[in-house]
Amino acid sequence: MFHLGWFLNFVADEWNGNWGDGGRDFTGDFYVDVAKNLERAKFDYILIEDKLMVSTAFGGTMEHDLKHGVNPKHDPLPLAVLIAAATRHIGVVPTMSTSFYPPFLLARLASTIDHIARGRFGLNVVTSAEDRSAQNFGLAKLYEHDDRYARATEYLELISKLWESWEPDAVVRDYETGTYADYEKVHTIDFEGKYYKSRGPLNTAPSPQYRPTIAQAGASPPGRELAAQHADTIVAPANGPAAMKAYRDDIHARMKTHGRHPGECKLLYLISPIVADTRDEALAKQDRWLRDPSYIEYMLAEISSVTEIDFAQFALDEPLPEGLTTNGERGSLEDFVSRGKGKTLREIISGSGVSSSVELVGTPAQVAREMGEMMEEVGGDGFLITSPVMRLNRRYVTEITDGLIPELQRLGLTRSEYTTTLLRDTLREF
Repeated sequence: MFHLGWFLNFVADEWNGNWGDGGRDFTGDFYVDVAKNLERAKFDYILIEDKLMVSTAFGGTMEHDLKHGVNPKHDPLPLAVLIAAATRHIGVVPTMSTSFYPPFLLARLASTIDHIARGRFGLNVVTSAEDRSAQNFGLAKLYEHDDRYARATEYLELISKLWESWEPDAVVRDYETGTYADYEKVHTIDFEGKYYKSRGPLNTAPSPQYRPTIAQAGASPPGRELAAQHADTIVAPANGPAAMKAYRDDIHARMKTHGRHPGECKLLYLISPIVADTRDEALAKQDRWLRDPSYIEYMLAEISSVTEIDFAQFALDEPLPEGLTTNGERGSLEDFVSRGKGKTLREIISGSGVSSSVELVGTPAQVAREMGEMMEEVGGDGFLITSPVMRLNRRYVTEITDGLIPELQRLGLTRSEYTTTLLRDTLREF
């Protein structure tokens, strides 16, 4: 069996299509409905992506970012609370940036929401990758890439100590003595590192998981190292079984050097399956999306946003120049460039978009079988599904939850029931 997660953006749903809500309100109701469907399909968790800026990376203007709704999005934490309150089993994993959240604030928020979610909360730890984000917080530009990860490593050490500042049995609720918590079991941490300092203790009681679940998406060497030390689940690139297996083997080797068992962290590979009643219909649907005049511009604006490279400067019908570098998301750039060997920029975008080079197109039965074969070849641990179109719509969610998932369950590849309570236990069940 393998695990399933859903990669979600808290942006406007398909406002210009036939299958969205078509409204202007961001109440979160649409995404709560999505979450309920995903829970019915027995997904492990929903990961909610985030950015903290409106990008000008593509063409040096906000026009394309705003026109296509690339980065205008709402804070994922309130949505995570809404989803947790409306569900009973599925995990909620919003994105939180170590570059901009003070460590004590993040640790306290995560602990609090884990209480509200009854042990189903996780945080997707990112360092952020955009100068425009840094400028929203009073900085001229973002820290250098490797420095961001050095800071993030110390950051995670600090918040872990804050979560552990209360011993698991510190809350006694002793009616006879009138004692809520035993003060001898709550400790200052007196943390002083190179980048951060905190006295502690955390002033929230230990949450159900004690240490909320950690997700990470580092693909560069420093990102992989951070994930190997701290992550319970990783957002991994899906660039064919050989590359996927090599990535997994590398993460497992790094985990062992840190004294961790590989089974403590599940790698979920990002994919965008397209299903229909026949393979021809699925291919036609894919072709229709790729021929949408706004699709290529959207995808170029998206990859520009995450890499901080202006892809408007490159000719669409020529290969990308060699030697591209960035202080943005290096893993995303390397992943994107690696899929472009012998291809023009237009062919890279039209071939798969920016999420994956693995094509999963066909009937639910065909795609389910292909997913099973791929996971068997890779060795585990599961998939993180995201919409292949620019904005999420109800039809795509239903095609996955009511079309693809039953086929996966019929083959015994994914769970048919939840058997644990805490998110970390759900991830480690198999």
